[in-house]
Parts: sequence; C-alpha cells; structure tokens
Amino acid sequence: MAEVATFSSSGEDAITRTIDLSEEDIPHTSTSEELEEVYDIARTVNEIEKGDYKRIALQFPDELLPHSVPIFRLLKSKIADTRELYVLADTSYGSCCVDEVAAQHVDADALVHYGHACMSQTSRLPVIYVLGKKPIDAIHCAQSFIEVATVQSSIPDRRTILLRYDVAYAHQADAVISELKSKLPSTTRILHIPVPLVAYPPSSGQHRIPHHLPEAEADDPKASPENSVILYIGTESLALTNLLLTHASYEVYSYNPKTRAAQLESGRTNKLLMRRYAAVQRARDADVIGILVGTLGVANYLPLISHLRDIIKRAHKRSYTLSVGKINPAKLGNFLEIECFVLVACPENSLLDAKEFLRPIVTPYELEVALQPTQTWTGRYVLDFEQLLREPKNADEDATAELADHDDIDQPIFSLVTGKYRHAKRYGDGNGSSTNEAGDASAIVLRNQDNALSKMDDSAAAQFLQTRTFQGLETRVGQDAPSLLEQGRSGIARGYGDDHRDRDGQGE
Repeated sequence: MAEVATFSSSGEDAITRTIDLSEEDIPHTSTSEELEEVYDIARTVNEIEKGDYKRIALQFPDELLPHSVPIFRLLKSKIADTRELYVLADTSYGSCCVDEVAAQHVDADALVHYGHACMSQTSRLPVIYVLGKKPIDAIHCAQSFIEVATVQSSIPDRRTILLRYDVAYAHQADAVISELKSKLPSTTRILHIPVPLVAYPPSSGQHRIPHHLPEAEADDPKASPENSVILYIGTESLALTNLLLTHASYEVYSYNPKTRAAQLESGRTNKLLMRRYAAVQRARDADVIGILVGTLGVANYLPLISHLRDIIKRAHKRSYTLSVGKINPAKLGNFLEIECFVLVACPENSLLDAKEFLRPIVTPYELEVALQPTQTWTGRYVLDFEQLLREPKNADEDATAELADHDDIDQPIFSLVTGKYRHAKRYGDGNGSSTNEAGDASAIVLRNQDNALSKMDDSAAAQFLQTRTFQGLETRVGQDAPSLLEQGRSGIARGYGDDHRDRDGQGE
C-alpha cells in the first residue's frame, strides 16, 4: 500500500529523535576523580555552602546530559541532606542562557550552569558556572598568532592586543597571556575580560558580569582600531560571528585549538554586515512587526521590549509581542500578518539565519536602524541590552521630530528590496490612539456573506484577514443533499483504528 502524506506527525519523533554529538564535545571522565576535576565538584560544593542555598537547580546542555546523574550523586554526597538538587534536562530557550524559568518551577534559590555559556547578566538568580576545561597548547597558540599576524600586518607597531576566547578556554587564559608577553615587545599591552565563575543578579548588589572593557581602557587611544588587534581563541561559533560584527573596524585573528591553526577573520566582516543590512532593508518595508521574546532570564529584557514597542509606535507601525519558546519556521509561519520579527535574546542567539523562515528576523539594534527616517548606518553594531538602553534619549527625540516633519500620509516610500515605491500602512498617531476615526470609511469592512458590517479598529490582523482570498465556507443551506452518516475512526493519532472494517479493509 502506498504511503499517504499527513499534515501532522504522531509526536513519536520527539521521543525517538537522535541528537548528533561530536566526541570532542563530551569530556572523557572514566573515573570519579576525573569527574570531580572536570566539573569542579569541590568548588561547586563550596559555593553552595558559602551562599547557604537550599534548593539548587543543575542545568545541563544536551551533550552533557549523560553525566548529569553521576554529577548529581557526587554533589548530593558532599552537601547537607537539607539541601535539594534538581536536574534541568531541557531549556526553555538556548542552552547557553541561564534558564531561570525552569528553575522557578522548582522554586530554586540558585542555579549551577554546566557547559558553554553566553555569560549574559541574569535578572533573578545567582549562578555558579562550570564552564569545562578544553585542552589548548598555549605556546603553540601564541606562536601561531604572532606568525600569522606578522604576515598580515605590522604586529610590532601595534600597541595593544585584545584577547577574547571561548569560555571553555578561560582556564588557560593566563598561560596564553604569559606566552604572548614573552614573545612580544614590552611596550605591547594585552587586555582581556576575566570570566567570572559566579554571577549575581543586579538586585543582590554584588559584582556583575562585565561585557566590555573598562571605560578608561576602552577610550584609550592605544586601544583604538588603528593601534590594536583582536585575538580570539575558539572554534567557529556564533560568539566569533558576534565579535566580528561588533568590532568591524578591528583586525580580528582566530586560533582554533582543535585544528591548531590561526587565521585572519576580519576579511569576511563586510559580507556579514552586507547580509545584515539586507535584513534591515526588509524590516524597513515592514508595517507589522512581531517582538519575539527569546529569553526570560537576561537582565533588562523587559525594559528593552518596552523600548521596542515605543519606537515601533512612534513609527506608526503595529507591534505584537510573542513568546513561542524555541523558535522554528513552523511556529512563526502561523503569524502570516506579521511582516518582520525582532528577536529579544542573548547576543549569541540574536543572530538567526532566516533563510528557512518566511519573514526576516532582525536584532533590536537593526530595528532601530530600520525605523530611522533617513537611511544612515555607519557600520556600528550593538548586541548588548544594557548598551542599547544606555543610548542617549536625545536621539529618540530628534528622530520623533524628524518623523513629524515627514508626516505626509500620501508620500510614497522607495523600497530598496523591490526597487519600487510603496505606500506604507499607518497604525495609530504615534501616541497610541487609533487613526481610524468614526467617519473613516476604510474602517468599515464586510464581516460575512450576510452583508453584515463591522468596524475594523486599526487592527493589522483584521486587515490581513480582509485581504485573504479564502473568506470562509459558502452558505448553501437547502441547496445540497444531506451526506450519509458514517462511523468515524477511533484511537490515537499514532495509529487510528477503524471499528467498522476488518483487517483486510473489507466492510463487516
């Protein structure tokens, strides 16, 4: 019998799905001593006791779940019986972020995060990071970087090296710095941001995770793009892509500890920015924008969502706020009236390859650029929430005044995407009130086939439904003969049973 295509699966795939993992992603721990060393059991126990935490959540990525039970048992054997441990086997969003939502389900007062982390500032819980310790040859790393950088540019003339690395190599950062200092002139400075192993929410009043160099060093002329180079230690990842976008004017070199190769990375920065600029232009043409909530744990995500709603409203566009968990094309395909999405997530999850998605997905900073009255972009790129919210409000006031100067409803807008002029839809007056007054004929639409009318009060969804070709089933009462009443199928979606037929497919 030929297979019949179905519109939905039975759900069995979610249980039987296999995850492809590289052996290099899973640490080799054959004994309990190696397990204690790799996963910092002693340090974790010390932090739990020092903070006097009673309910601790253990968050693991997919590749480390096989080690979750041995780690749980080791920790349980070394802490007091009054302390409870809970394993979080799945994350609400990205595994690099602290899953405060899942931790709140067990009323946890602290969380231990295992594996790769984006190091975003948390908003509610203290976090103990166990980042792992991937191997790296510090001597070979320093030597390879100097050799490649000397060929590409004049390293001795550069005054500063900015060291950035994947958090799994943080344990060897001091060794790499020591090797670089031994091989470079004494006048060369090496700046880096130490990775904290414990982070606290802003409400605790304790130290926070630094995302940037101190202001005094960032403003130092010796650290300018003309006098500095960046060395990134790690494999190809979103962290490296973000580094290239946010430091487009710097020379960026990477060293891959797995392949033991160093290379110049900043040569492809222009292509990355051009690809993002194309997404900005598509966002500029959008009149209905969906705000995707991609995190519930990163600090300042709520003020940023409020800021996005405000700038969308001032641009006379309509916004919808959506929280759909882990994002995929099927979920976002249900919101056809939305023409562009803006993703509020941690820096490592903000950039999505939107080729498989029906609508473009941009970052909050890209949306700010798209909503500017005049198309200006210097190539500057911002991914950090706090940095976005620190921008001077005078720029927003100037943009609002400029929008008022160009407040012509009938003025067409030229689209760089289609190469044609278009008339933008307008929602609200920029202050939240509706543009459809009581006497506006465009606010009255046909509700159904019975010629009933209804008022469409500035609704993007209602406008989309009115433009659809399919307007519902036709009313044909008394025109068609009644259909035969038959017994339907029974069972579950995985395999329906046919009660009124035998196994051979013949009627009883």
